[in-house]
Amino acid sequence: MKSSDASPTKPRGRPRGFDRDTALARATEVFWRQGYEGTSVADLTRAMRINPPSLYAAFGDKQHLYLEAVERYQQGRHDELAPLLDEAPTARQAIERLLREAARLYAQRDAPRGCMLALSGTTCAEASLQSQLAKRRANANKVFKARIERGLREGELPRGTHAGALADFYATVLRGMALQARDGVSRRSLGATVEAAMRAWPARHPSTVKTRSVMSSPRGTSSHRMRLSPERHSSSDGD
Repeated sequence: MKSSDASPTKPRGRPRGFDRDTALARATEVFWRQGYEGTSVADLTRAMRINPPSLYAAFGDKQHLYLEAVERYQQGRHDELAPLLDEAPTARQAIERLLREAARLYAQRDAPRGCMLALSGTTCAEASLQSQLAKRRANANKVFKARIERGLREGELPRGTHAGALADFYATVLRGMALQARDGVSRRSLGATVEAAMRAWPARHPSTVKTRSVMSSPRGTSSHRMRLSPERHSSSDGD
């Protein structure tokens, strides 16, 4: 009588002859340097040191490989930058630290310049891919917004500050810095951009501070602002 136990199933096909993570890292750098549209399958297989059948078997196709490369890039950047937002004592310091660290990363010499997510898919003609990239970029804006909203709750920012608009502004600065870095702008110049951008940070209750500076003048004395008051001019009309 034959045994009913089935024999172990043998894996089909040849075992993979390359390290998948290493191949993905190489593909990520190619996409980052050349962009999605500017990268061919031949470019990828040459850099990854595999043949086309191995690429398709391991990653599906060029688009799936690109999205996996973007995910790998984003995760690495998140690990580097997220602590800057979480650990800074104020929202202003958090945003400034992130922008300064981005300036350093965007201009480093041992990697492609700029931001892969911001630049590598900008000329992509595939609507579905553009949609997925747009969602990923929007998630970055949400991270900025969440930190700014925390600053609002903690009383750091003036009431009425539009957290979404402020987050969009600094996210736009960040992407502009990526483009500048790709064009060869120095880290020092990127740092100057950060300084200019941070001057746009909303000051807390500036009108209140101004009012107090006028009202705090000693009784019986007048400030330069008070000497220019309408009442003084009206009293001198009859001179």
